[in-house]
Amino acid sequence: MGSSTMFALLDVLASVGRDWEALHGLEPCEVVSFETSLRTPTGAPYWDINGRKITPDAAFDEAPVPDLVIVPDLHVDPSAGLPEDMLTAADWIAGLSASGAVVTSVCTGALVVAASGILNGKDATTHWGVADALARQYPDVRVQRERVLVPAGEGHRVVTAGGASSWSDLMLYLIARYAGAETARQIAKVWLLTTHDDGQLNYASLTAGCQHDDKLIADAQAWAADHYMDATPVSGMSARSGLSERSFLRRFRRATGQSPAEYIQTLRVEEAKQMLETSDVSIDDVALEVGYSEPSSFRSAFRRKVGMSASVYRRKWRSVAPAAEV
Repeated sequence: MGSSTMFALLDVLASVGRDWEALHGLEPCEVVSFETSLRTPTGAPYWDINGRKITPDAAFDEAPVPDLVIVPDLHVDPSAGLPEDMLTAADWIAGLSASGAVVTSVCTGALVVAASGILNGKDATTHWGVADALARQYPDVRVQRERVLVPAGEGHRVVTAGGASSWSDLMLYLIARYAGAETARQIAKVWLLTTHDDGQLNYASLTAGCQHDDKLIADAQAWAADHYMDATPVSGMSARSGLSERSFLRRFRRATGQSPAEYIQTLRVEEAKQMLETSDVSIDDVALEVGYSEPSSFRSAFRRKVGMSASVYRRKWRSVAPAAEV
């Protein structure tokens, strides 16, 4: 795993009741004291993905027993099974949850929580690029790809957060839950934290997804990448495959998880996103460029796929690095 999210979580929790007060010349306030520790199966030092040596505070089986667990983002191949040490973590989490602990995760940490079984039958989220893998590996989990924060279960004793930067959403949620909304607002101001109220969809690459081994469908997808703006690209893909339209539709959905029409719409909206980010072409002209004869149809499809209007999307992403464009 990397270390930035993990230490950010520990640092922010440690600042509750301390940093806001220090900035205002007040004595530390112990309304709620988060006693944090970094734990691994053995407690032995390890090297993170970036080559930094990390020394945990304790092993899983050491006292005290946690009543709140946060699984940070993990550097794993989402298409493969979890390594042994993470399965050990999943078993530990299952036991803690059964004893009443609150279990939370950030980003790919949801894979470990899902492996524990405590997400079965519950809503959950993770990074948009991992959502398909989570749903495929743990079909009893109701994956909410678009959401940033999902409290679930009785008493909301399981909470999952989306991409790695959504650690801030989780932090503010937990601080408000245990120390009150005013304390959460104070911490947000001290750390300049904000929440991702517009969800994850506008960050997602719509064409990212699971790989497949169907060469015929892969060929159709490659053709579609150059012809999605055509008037009838689905018919073109079907004809290229040599299959009947009905057989092609079934095979395409089996390989990609989408119908051919949904896939074409995904390609069109993804290209529109790039044009909105990098050009001043009007939204109606963008619609025409990517294959929509009716701008209203484009606007509806864009909002459904991205979670916001095309104009709001353009304003958001054109402002990301304005200094670099000078």
